Amino acid sequence: MTLGSVVRTPGGDLATGALLPVLDEQAQLLADLVEVMTRDIPSLEHILSIVDRRLSVACGMTGATVFTLDPDDGSLRPAATRGTAAPDDLRLAGRVFRVSAGAPPVRVGDRMAVRLRIGGQTVGVLVLSGTELDRMRPEIAAGTALQVAATLQVLAAEVHRQYTAHATATIRKLFEEGATATSVEAAGQLLAKATGEAFRTERAAVHLVGPDGMIRHAVGVGLTDEMSEALRDNLVGRRADDSPVWQVMQKVDGPVLISDTTTTDVRTGGFVETMQLRSFLAMPLMSAAGPVGVVMCGDSGVRNWSGRDHTLARQVAMEGALIVDGARMRQAEQQHMAELTRQAYHDALTGLPNRSHLLERAEQEVEAAMATGGRIGLLLLDLDGFKRVNDTVGHHAGDALLQAVGRRLQGALRDHDVVARLGGDEFAILLTRNPDAESAATIAGRIHARLSRPYDIEGRKISVGASIGIALFPSDADDMTTLMRGADAAMYRAKRGGGGVCSAG
Repeated sequence: MTLGSVVRTPGGDLATGALLPVLDEQAQLLADLVEVMTRDIPSLEHILSIVDRRLSVACGMTGATVFTLDPDDGSLRPAATRGTAAPDDLRLAGRVFRVSAGAPPVRVGDRMAVRLRIGGQTVGVLVLSGTELDRMRPEIAAGTALQVAATLQVLAAEVHRQYTAHATATIRKLFEEGATATSVEAAGQLLAKATGEAFRTERAAVHLVGPDGMIRHAVGVGLTDEMSEALRDNLVGRRADDSPVWQVMQKVDGPVLISDTTTTDVRTGGFVETMQLRSFLAMPLMSAAGPVGVVMCGDSGVRNWSGRDHTLARQVAMEGALIVDGARMRQAEQQHMAELTRQAYHDALTGLPNRSHLLERAEQEVEAAMATGGRIGLLLLDLDGFKRVNDTVGHHAGDALLQAVGRRLQGALRDHDVVARLGGDEFAILLTRNPDAESAATIAGRIHARLSRPYDIEGRKISVGASIGIALFPSDADDMTTLMRGADAAMYRAKRGGGGVCSAG
């Protein structure tokens, strides 16, 4: 540094009363680095541009590369380069770990490797190339290394902050949306989508297994239609534990992170091959009852996974298993409620709607007919000779006959009409879509003819007849109760006449 140099203003005048020292290029490098660090969070590229500007003149610098040290596996990875980098810069950077932390930089020919340490921790290595690096003063090398290390530390802290915020948001979103999944399929789709977003991968997929260890469901996101179809064809129905990746996950009891699939075993037709992945992250979904499935995400190229990725993978896997378990419970509950509802509105023997179902539907149809001026029809029928079957052949044959009658009634009706068993050998048919007296009589006649044909019950030919009563709304009744009475009265008139069809009118 030269002392006593005069500082001039941009116009060339002497600065007022000031005789200040002018820094040489090396000292100015440190001043520039300190200044930029106090203003903002600089990029490594910016830092290296300052180093290049000052040392290219002072030390003939031709290139600089910053390698960061991965705290998880101790590997060095290039983070930023300025100028020309030599092919074996990484090897030179690794040599600094063969000497003590406080040792001078490692020199090989026209290159220098400087350990980057801050707070007693090594965070990387700076490799410089230049024709006159021997002119670089030790304190300048140490100061530059400290500033670059500080930059790495600040950048790492920012990356960690962003990663933590992203991970927290991912887990929160997964939890909130997962609470609404009402089937394991929906939970799987949600989990695959959330996993792809969490790790910012090209593709993601999930498969879910049953208690027998067989894959029951497979779905992916970011896949082509061909990949999605192949995923289902290749995985559903296969044993999960046939997969080498599954076996490794069970062995390590956690996620498996593969940077390059060419270095590991994968199942033919499995996730990795079907999704055309070069790198992947696989997470086991484990519930208290055992394995639930696997969620996998990955890219078509090589990717270096970090320790943070491994930590997040464990969190996602844990949350994912809870989501699938919760969805399975909600699905079972819905199925149970649906079955209870079905039982409440259907006859246990024939599976037909019961009296409650018929009355509820009939009330709706009556209201609609009143609002539109339309019509509905009600047919009540009773089997003739059913008691004789029970008494002579047995109640089991009578039950089989009722089931056969139910099937014939369903086959004789239109899709929008309703057939119900009211109890015993009595049935009802609700005719919708504006039937008139003629069409109602035609349908009743068709039903009577069908029911009169012999039945094959347990190897025996059994014949019964039927008495059918018809009532129409609004011509025969102005409400559902009156309609039922009219059809019932007509049915008994038919029975007294020896069976057949009778109308209320």
